[in-house]
Amino acid sequence: MRGGVRTQRPDLPRQAAYEAVAAVHRDGAYANLVLPAILRELRLFGRDAAFATELTYGTLRHEGTLDLIVGAAAGREVARIDPPARDALRLGAYQLLHTRVPAHAAVSATVDLVRSVAPGATGFANAVLREIGTHDLDAWIGKLAPPYDQDPVAHLSVADSHPQWIVRAFNEALGGDFDETTRLLIEDNQRPPVHLCARPGRADAVELAEEVGGAPGAFSPYAVYLPGGAPGDLAAVVEGRAHVQDEGSQLVAAALADAPLTGSDARWLDLCAGPGGKTGLLGALAAQRGAEVTAVEVAEHRARLVSQATRGLPVTVLHQDGRDPLPEPAFDRVLVDAPCTGLGSLRRRPESRWRRSPSDLPPLTRLQRELLGAAFTAVRPGGLVAYVTCSPHLVETHVTVTEAARRSGLPVDLVDARPHLPTGMPGLGAGPTVQLWPHRHGTDAMFLALLRRG
Repeated sequence: MRGGVRTQRPDLPRQAAYEAVAAVHRDGAYANLVLPAILRELRLFGRDAAFATELTYGTLRHEGTLDLIVGAAAGREVARIDPPARDALRLGAYQLLHTRVPAHAAVSATVDLVRSVAPGATGFANAVLREIGTHDLDAWIGKLAPPYDQDPVAHLSVADSHPQWIVRAFNEALGGDFDETTRLLIEDNQRPPVHLCARPGRADAVELAEEVGGAPGAFSPYAVYLPGGAPGDLAAVVEGRAHVQDEGSQLVAAALADAPLTGSDARWLDLCAGPGGKTGLLGALAAQRGAEVTAVEVAEHRARLVSQATRGLPVTVLHQDGRDPLPEPAFDRVLVDAPCTGLGSLRRRPESRWRRSPSDLPPLTRLQRELLGAAFTAVRPGGLVAYVTCSPHLVETHVTVTEAARRSGLPVDLVDARPHLPTGMPGLGAGPTVQLWPHRHGTDAMFLALLRRG
């Protein structure tokens, strides 16, 4: 007691989650970058670290719907609640509505958290949390979401906590199928698996899976699924025999490397290489085939990451804009892993769904078209270009490819990408491009178009 006022520090897992969520909103941080440092600082391991991680990522994934519920329970918009109390209430609401934490424990622990970060709001927080606890999640959605049969986009936005414009974009990319859109949104809110890439020539996926206690991937011959833990600490990753990479990213990079090519096949180009995952796989494949990779990256710190990721591989890193002329063009294979909205990896970066907006699309799609046009110039006649985005938005995929080809003035033709993915892989559509999906393939929503220059 101090001056008659009870002072109690929040328990450490909740404190860690609060600090991570607050950094995301206050500093524009990414949870996957700040949370590990917070866990180390607070010395949280095992179940405590897992609980802090669940609270952090769960709260960020469901933030839109949690804000509606907190606002309704508070009788005011969440924007009018002071940020420290607001973030604490989000964490408390998540515990009440999405976890098995007993209601009294969720309320008590969150009030303690508010007492430490916004002392003047403890009574307010207690009242709001108790009001939230009067209904379960389904009841709140029933109160706040429009009926599905009247407005399916708005309903799904609340029920599955995605902005309406993203729900609409997913639905358009899925051909207007709302049942499949619902499955995608549900999968988007699940904790994503950790995938490793066993580097060809340095590791075998089956042997690596046995070494790390994981399982070989379903589709990529290089993929290993991990049960959890800290993959960066694995000996195979430290030694450069493997790296962390979503299976979908492995598949699209391997498709470019494996597609048949007539003529020379010794000079490969990665036009947007940072942070180096796909470059690492291409470099390992190139080493087995006597080829060399030129990796271009405009950001200096990301260029350094590419250099670190490809150490010992036949990769030359150039720190320059991918749209600028290259010293020696006429590459045989070119990868354009274009900057995009990242809507295909919302499982891994849940805060992105609330940061992105439709206004991001025009500058991004202009950049995508310009990079793809530069790739058409850099590839030799008969060579292959792979255009890849981690977004299923039609403007970033089909429209970008069509417009870039139309504006380039060079003869380029789409190649059916489906035969260059593993045999028997389901749900690849009618071609010639390929869209991978979390709910169909267990991967990020990677898009792939293969084009051959005439």
